[in-house]
Amino acid sequence: MKVTMVIPSYWTRESNVGWKKGDAIYDHPTPLDSESTLLRAIQSIDILKDKDFHLVIIAVATAEDIETKVEKKVASIIKSVSTIIGVELFLFGPSHLRKIHNLFTNKGKNEYINLLKLRGYSNIRNLCTFIPHIFDSEVALLIDDDEVFEDPEFISKAKGFIGKNVGGKTVNAVAGYYLQPDGDYHIKGPFCPWMKYWDKCEKMNEAFDKVIGTEPRLKETPFVFGGNMVIHRDLFTFVPFDPNVPRGEDMDFLINAKMFSFTFFLDNQLSIKHLPPQSIHPTWMQLREDIYRFIYERAKIEHQKETKGMIKVYPEDFDPYPGVFFKSDLEDKIEKSCELLSEEYLAQGDKRGSEEVLKNITLSKTDAVPKFNPFQGVCKLQKRWRDLMLFTSQEDIRSQIRDTIGSVK
Repeated sequence: MKVTMVIPSYWTRESNVGWKKGDAIYDHPTPLDSESTLLRAIQSIDILKDKDFHLVIIAVATAEDIETKVEKKVASIIKSVSTIIGVELFLFGPSHLRKIHNLFTNKGKNEYINLLKLRGYSNIRNLCTFIPHIFDSEVALLIDDDEVFEDPEFISKAKGFIGKNVGGKTVNAVAGYYLQPDGDYHIKGPFCPWMKYWDKCEKMNEAFDKVIGTEPRLKETPFVFGGNMVIHRDLFTFVPFDPNVPRGEDMDFLINAKMFSFTFFLDNQLSIKHLPPQSIHPTWMQLREDIYRFIYERAKIEHQKETKGMIKVYPEDFDPYPGVFFKSDLEDKIEKSCELLSEEYLAQGDKRGSEEVLKNITLSKTDAVPKFNPFQGVCKLQKRWRDLMLFTSQEDIRSQIRDTIGSVK
């Protein structure tokens, strides 16, 4: 079974410059002058018993004007360990993507350029599956750079069920899960009054206990983790991540997959240690991104129509999380939680934070509401993605793209 592991690494401007208007927003990109978690992640591969896979690192910059610096930075990190981890290592960055875009242009296939981008979580995840496709891999293994391997049997477990028939259903996708720094899978953090209505952590833990904390080992799941995901080529060449969802692209991919009749399973023995840096974004901004995400996904579910080759999904299919945010009381949750959080900001003397979080209520009724039919959008996207996969399955095209990536020595 041919496997390609892909790890995206996110980078931003130097610490003394910080974020600029127009820069992409990611949870915790590494400043160019700071220590990255990437080296730690790559070094942890040494513990794995099975190293029969390709490893590709994607260099992601928050802005176009730092792309060259980012690609050089990531190249220097992976070159420092390329000879000691025991796997063949590749770098994919903006320069490689430009070569692929030029190839599409030369072949008269400009329509495919917008399907492959290095900006936004969903676009990055699509590259995480496109690259394994180019390597002609059966399995794409998606890992994040703020994680470390602690289980020597991780790869054998990742291969254990993928592509097989379990209980009459083909296992086209397997989700693993995250262990927090203390070794537990529960989300931890202080409870604040506004969370009474925005009960995200509570519902996540409820879902984790229901799926991760019970037998059997492999079971259907309403949630997935983008940084611990095993996808068979039958799925990743057929269904893409949706670039119109601002974040939570992993959960959204599960929705898309389910709509196209693919079943996601979770393996409660497939864990990885998650050691993320502290988020640099304020609570009101994180809440805003969740609001946009849930409103969009709910609209996608609500706009479904009977379509050949697809099945209808319902909010309850994703209970307790994220399904709780796909229901008719979402606006009520938004309004009440934002009002309470606004009061907390005022109590702390943060007038701007209070104003921004109240703005979330207005945005939830205006800008966050999709201006198009998200269900029709994902159907059109799927057809274009499928066409791209078929075009790049031609051996001459595949080999030309493969040659642009290049092994790191």
